[in-house]
Amino acid sequence: MKAPRSLPLVLALAIAAAPAQAGDSSRLHVSLDAGEAEAALAILQKEKTGAPIEDSDWERLFETDGFRRLEAREAAMKVPFTREEFRAFVRSPSLVPRADDLASTLASWKKVDVEAAAARPLVYLPAGTEIRATIFVVIKPKSNSFVFGQPDPAIFLALDPAVTPAKLSNTLSHELHHIGFATACPPGAAQAERETLAPPGQAAIKWLSAFGEGLAMLAAAGGPDIHPHAVSEPSERARWDADMKRADEDLRALDAFFRSILDGRLSGEKADERGFTFFGVQGPWYTVGYRMAVTIETAFGRDELVRAFCDERLLPRTYNRAADKLRREGARWSATFLAGLDRLRRID
Repeated sequence: MKAPRSLPLVLALAIAAAPAQAGDSSRLHVSLDAGEAEAALAILQKEKTGAPIEDSDWERLFETDGFRRLEAREAAMKVPFTREEFRAFVRSPSLVPRADDLASTLASWKKVDVEAAAARPLVYLPAGTEIRATIFVVIKPKSNSFVFGQPDPAIFLALDPAVTPAKLSNTLSHELHHIGFATACPPGAAQAERETLAPPGQAAIKWLSAFGEGLAMLAAAGGPDIHPHAVSEPSERARWDADMKRADEDLRALDAFFRSILDGRLSGEKADERGFTFFGVQGPWYTVGYRMAVTIETAFGRDELVRAFCDERLLPRTYNRAADKLRREGARWSATFLAGLDRLRRID
């Protein structure tokens, strides 16, 4: 689960997807670092065969960039994380039997073209956007993956044999779109302008940015004609399809959420608590955001799509216009909500 861009930043194509367009590579500065996973696997293999594990083996692990930045992230999130606990995890009976599967998975992951995965979302970013990130493949106690660090962002991917190279490529595209978008479209289009708004306006814009999850789903897929879970397990695709059938209901619930923020009935921690309930596995911030993104691109093209997402205040009205133009059935954003946004900024 990732929070909107103003909160800490917390992936459907195969590897053989279309290559980056000419000139794209100059805008990509991404690399894969598997040092932490390799060092942990070396210890796992020794544990499995009964070979002695030296202090130097642990020093190699703890000195990797991946481990040191993982330590920094957990400290920033106030998550208990000690080296002694990590030693016990690496040597645990639940992990050691998985050594061969993990090693095989790492070998396949290292063949993924990370530059191609980064090039895919460029077309869903403002012209000239650069993407800079280090991708750390790590073995760690928790199986979650996340983005951490600004202005030097890193993607942490928990090594998982259940994730195919194609799914990994899709995941990278999703996360790299977030990183590029955060650079090209800072929160609220202009931080200084946003800070002049009253707290309800600031909160509404903050949570409108969560729809970036839907845009990242579209960017990672590669276009509106490609299912966002084309390379996922059947169960993931079925879950997404079922959730998309509730998009009208979810849009109305989100409309009520935003109206309650703008009229002052919901604020502070209570607003954030409610906002986080819309994440789920890939909940309404993803599905409603994806529907809006596909509808706007189909009606008006990618330039208008990116413009609407870069200034979140334009997004709901642009979606309504796009749905009307395409004569799409389904829910629209309410006039009351749009009027509240109009008071934050005059809509041209």
